[in-house]
Amino acid sequence: MSDPVRVRFAPSPTGYLHVGGARTALYNWLFARSRGGTMILRSDDTDQARSTAEFAADIVDGMRWLGLAWDEGIEVGGPHGSYHQSDRFDRYREVALALVAAGKAYHAFETPEQLEEFRREAQAAGLPPAYDGRHRLGAVEAQARVDAGEAAPIRFAVPRPGVTSFVDVVRGEVRFDHSQVDDFVILRSDGSPTYHLASTVDDVDYEVSHVIRGEDILSSTPKHLLLADAMGAPPATYAHLSLLLGPDGSKLSKRHGHTALNAYRAAGYLPQAVCNYLAILGWSPGEDQEILPLDVMVERFELGAISRNPAVFDTTKLEWMNGVYVRALDPGDFVEQVAPLVAADLGRPLDAAERSVLAEVAPLVQERTKLLSEVPGQVRFLFAEVAFDEASWDKVMGEEAAGIVAAAGSVLGHVEPWEAGAIEAALRALLDEHGLSPRKGLQPLRVAITGSSVSPPLFESMAALGRVRVLERLEAATARLE
Repeated sequence: MSDPVRVRFAPSPTGYLHVGGARTALYNWLFARSRGGTMILRSDDTDQARSTAEFAADIVDGMRWLGLAWDEGIEVGGPHGSYHQSDRFDRYREVALALVAAGKAYHAFETPEQLEEFRREAQAAGLPPAYDGRHRLGAVEAQARVDAGEAAPIRFAVPRPGVTSFVDVVRGEVRFDHSQVDDFVILRSDGSPTYHLASTVDDVDYEVSHVIRGEDILSSTPKHLLLADAMGAPPATYAHLSLLLGPDGSKLSKRHGHTALNAYRAAGYLPQAVCNYLAILGWSPGEDQEILPLDVMVERFELGAISRNPAVFDTTKLEWMNGVYVRALDPGDFVEQVAPLVAADLGRPLDAAERSVLAEVAPLVQERTKLLSEVPGQVRFLFAEVAFDEASWDKVMGEEAAGIVAAAGSVLGHVEPWEAGAIEAALRALLDEHGLSPRKGLQPLRVAITGSSVSPPLFESMAALGRVRVLERLEAATARLE
């Protein structure tokens, strides 16, 4: 029987959850679920100056919105305390001092001048400027200075010469000559741990079996492997994911649009669609299939099937995919999702009658919607006074418009019953009488009723709005045309 799979997502709460981070979390989650393993959510919050409660809450909210429940970690607990690195400084110091005692790390008293001289010499010789510990003091002298109260960072003593190699699940064999790896600081002179120490100690203590993370951390992996080995721990299996690119081929950044997951939530994307889209950015579920739910992703997920090539984050495709998911919603679920958005747009709650009207037109809106955030603007005319879009008005309210708008008011006053079919029949007969095409005759009516040339189907909109309000709006439009 193979060892149990334990993976972790370890964001730093120094910013909002990035879509690239969300993809990393998703791949960790999919791998854990596909192998019956454990998903850990950890907070790498050693940077106390930049870490905030707002960012920490955003990460947790984003994970829960995506439906990526974790088994162990922050807020849900487990055998390792709070799962906040800020609560584990004593443990990191303990490990650092143990490594010093074992001769695998040392208190570093190099001066800035010595380090600068080393960098200049290495560059002049065409060598990597990776500090090799040449100014390291003897253990007795270093300890005497520490005992005298002198503060000093602790560096890890990288074995030289040497090579660290490992098989990356995504990238294959990776090798780092130790001439490229400096004697890196693991504990700062103020007693705070560096990322390398804190991350590795947590991975060892939490028995993480697989580290799935972005390729921007790849150069740190030999340091983490060396540290874990020095602690007497078996190496984890690593998988480094390619970074997301913008449509122009450069690293995804704010200049390409939103990069924070919460922006897509606010814009009206469904979590199912976002999960689906992030999953296929570098992984193919096979069978030429792009639309698939989480449970099917779990069944098919293979860590080794992730591409090493960068993936392009294309908001146009994400919007298309979201539209597919929106149209697949149960109509009742769609109303539940959009009703709060409509209420927020109006600045007041919907009453029972308005909720019924929304449910009546929802199927008509749903089939044309890509983003939930589009819905309030499409249905606002049903619940508030009409506000004319001036561009739409100028485009369709020409010389013939006044006559058809006024005539429509006269005809619609006698339509029975007041329903979409009867309204349509009456208006089409009116167009035939005036010799107008539907485009010429109905668009002015649409703008008069809804305020815009883009709206849900006109006849159904009139039926939902009610005869009295339709006639009032046609009368107001007629007056405006005079």
